[in-house]
This record gives sequence, C-alpha cells and structure tokens, in this order.
Amino acid sequence: MRPKIIVVGSSNTDLVVKLPRLPKAGETIIGGTFSTAAGGKGANQAIAAARAGGDVTFITKVGNDHFGQQAINAFEKDELNIDFVGFERGVSSGIALIFVDDRGENSIGVASGANNELRPSDIERAAEAVTAADVLLVQLEIPMETVEAAVRMASRAGVRIVLNPAPAQPLSPDLCRMISVLTPNENEAEVLTGVRVVDDETIEKTASLLMARGVGAAVLTLGARGAYVAEGGKGEFIPTLKVDPIDSTAAGDVFNGALAVCLGEKQSLRDAVRFANAAAALSVTRLGAQPSAPNRKEILDLL
Repeated sequence: MRPKIIVVGSSNTDLVVKLPRLPKAGETIIGGTFSTAAGGKGANQAIAAARAGGDVTFITKVGNDHFGQQAINAFEKDELNIDFVGFERGVSSGIALIFVDDRGENSIGVASGANNELRPSDIERAAEAVTAADVLLVQLEIPMETVEAAVRMASRAGVRIVLNPAPAQPLSPDLCRMISVLTPNENEAEVLTGVRVVDDETIEKTASLLMARGVGAAVLTLGARGAYVAEGGKGEFIPTLKVDPIDSTAAGDVFNGALAVCLGEKQSLRDAVRFANAAAALSVTRLGAQPSAPNRKEILDLL
C-alpha cells in the first residue's frame, strides 16, 4: 500500500529563461531560450512524492485563470487527490520568474498570488485527510499561520511532519518542537542559525543548533555533496550520485517529496535520504521544475 502523504503549500507557473550566466543588478543579458513549466514548492513536492510512490493529497489555492487551470490539469495527470485545491476569484495564480545559467544555477523571483489566500480554515476543511496521513510535508511559500495550523493538526494526530523551511524565515520554538524532520539547504540553515555553512565544522555546528531548537531530526541538503543528517545525537554525511547538471530548479523540492514517501514507508531516515539524494540527482539533469521529477523506477534504477 502506498503511504499517504499530505502536502500543504504553493502552486506556481514557472517562466524560465536559460542564459549563459545570471545577470547582475541592472544588467540585461540577451540570447536566452524561454520556456514555461508548472512549479511552486508545494506543487513540486506533491508531484515529486506522487512519482516516487506516494498516495498524495495536495492542499493549495490557485487563481481562477488560465495558469490555475493548467495547474489543475497537471495535478490530475499525476493522480494527486485535488479535493482540497481551491480556486480564488479575483486573484492571479502564483508566478515564478526564473533565470538558469549554463552551470545549472538559478535565480528566482515569485509573485505569490492565490498562494497568499491559503488559510487555516482551508486546513480545517481537510482535517480528516490530514489526521489520517502517514506524513505531512510543508514549506514556507504560504502564510505562516497556515503552516502552523497544518503542523498543529498533524502533530496532535501523531502524523510525522517534514518541514522544508524555504524560503527561509524565523520559526517559532513551538513550531520547531512539532517538526519530525527539518530540511534546510545551506542558505536556509544560515538564516535560521546565523552560522554560515562553509565546511564540515560549520555544517555540524548548524545541525546541532537546529536540533537544540527541538526538531526531531535535521537534514541539511548540500547540493552536489549530498546531505548531512543529524538525529539522536549523531551526525552523518550521506553522499549523492555524480551527474552532469543542467538545471537545479526544484532539486530541493524533489528531494523533499521523495524523502516524505520513504518516511511514510517507515524506512530509516538514512535510507530515506539516500533515496531522496538519488531523486534530486536525476532532477538536475532535466530542465524545469515539475518536469524534472523522476518516477520511482528511475530512482531505484539509479540507486
């Protein structure tokens, strides 16, 4: 039986320009190619989890516009449960403007639109699904009050909670104590702890500071290096697989979606991170956000 994953988060349409390098402030670079793709951290993670083998219910809001309908079509194609996807009238769907350079690095700006209208009342309407889940997966592209409402509901029901703190912002002590697994990247970890991640020592220090806030486990995603896992007073680097990157957009989202599935299957955190590393490695070899998420067979074949 597939694990039940609840994803609460954002849905965007990504407008992507491929450039030789990322422009500096005030600079215009000509010659890039343009494409569109479905995105948003919540939607990316929901679809990544579904392709990795999860039975996924997605709670989000989109605008009553062309981009919103496109998003719904994408959710249906990947067989997400969309009973709790709402249309918000008079508000645009979320849009992300993305530059991607020749090395696969990116720079992103987001107009949140309908994502800002996802409220705690929307979580209440989905209470039966949230409390019956194996894992709740949340990010921070929606109002914090909504994140907190979802986490509180899941915590009271004994549901395992994965929080991807992106984009990074302060987290309350009460929220941290309800988190089973916190998954920041290096930049997000620095915002949360004040420690710049530059070497093994600062990685370990950052993880210790996060654990001291009461989270059950901390997983620092480290790009091409893989991840550092802190759990139960111990820490370990888990390397990823070497690939030729094309586009790093949504690699972290793919990681989190795949991680949630393995945790829902009651696998160890170490094995879940190994699986998630492979999923993220595959994703950076493909252009776009949701189009880059691999299916379960592809992940297992790479492993």
